[in-house]
Amino acid sequence: MNAPAVPLKAKDFASDQEVRWCPGCGDYAILKGVQKTLADIGTAPENVVFISGIGCSSRFPYYMSTYGFHTIHGRAPAFATGVKLANPELDVWLVTGDGDGLSIGGNHLLHALRRNVNMQIMLFNNEIYGLTKGQYSPTSKQGTRSPSTPMGSLDRPLSPVLFALGANASFVARAVDTQQKHMPGVLKRAHTHQGASFVEIYTNCIVYNDGVFSSFAEKGTAAEGELLLEHGDPMIFGKERDKGIRMKPGALELEVVQLGVDGITEDDLLRHDETSRVLAGLLGAMQNPDFPVAVGVLYCEAAEAYETAVYQQVDAARAANGKADINALLRSGSTWTVGD
Repeated sequence: MNAPAVPLKAKDFASDQEVRWCPGCGDYAILKGVQKTLADIGTAPENVVFISGIGCSSRFPYYMSTYGFHTIHGRAPAFATGVKLANPELDVWLVTGDGDGLSIGGNHLLHALRRNVNMQIMLFNNEIYGLTKGQYSPTSKQGTRSPSTPMGSLDRPLSPVLFALGANASFVARAVDTQQKHMPGVLKRAHTHQGASFVEIYTNCIVYNDGVFSSFAEKGTAAEGELLLEHGDPMIFGKERDKGIRMKPGALELEVVQLGVDGITEDDLLRHDETSRVLAGLLGAMQNPDFPVAVGVLYCEAAEAYETAVYQQVDAARAANGKADINALLRSGSTWTVGD
């Protein structure tokens, strides 16, 4: 890839298009965070491509001064896979939402993850359909009242990170839209990873689902409601840093404990191991109010990227069979000659 001649700034990744989300939408904060991340990474804009499906989040490519494709509902992973295979040197970012990515696009997202295509997948989760006026989505909580569920949703919600882990994703993380010091760090880790990096980003829909994450995603609630994960560090949280997570004695189950009570010390707490898929699943399932919500890198596994394996296979086929002749191939095997 071409390196920029001078250090880049966030504004170098901002397009000339008017940003048109509802005032107060969390997507503004994500846009700001992504532009800062790309400037810090230093990839030249002409080597970057953003690909989206349909939904509020999918306006993203218009607001980035990079290449971009605004594709069709749920199919962004298929387009992104094609782009990466056609030109592995491109830095591919996929933008989707909880509706676009997990409803009509669930099958496409699943295969991009299991194949481990080297791209960054950002799923904006606001637990509602925003663009089409507030219907419940696959991540909406049971009981959510919406135009499509006026008496409350009966569906059990889908967890994006548990979905990704179940699809055998090699990198799974979480971030929060307004936490601008934390989110760029998570996105940089995702970019460094060789393979499909899945990042669920909690984002507030101020019009149709305002405050749905208020128990952990605001300044006044984050200390008690969130668990910031760092590989190798003990799982401590709380305003006074006096609470922690440990494995419940005699069970494969997590529990919240109070430091200093019943002789519990930091040594009794779990230390985060981002190489453990089992632990990532337990952490991904934690929910308020019984547990803090885990954010940061839940899981990271070194695995071969899909396009690397594809090109190795192509090279092996060429080495074994020589240069391909499409004309000879079409005329080989069972053929028929049509006469007058």
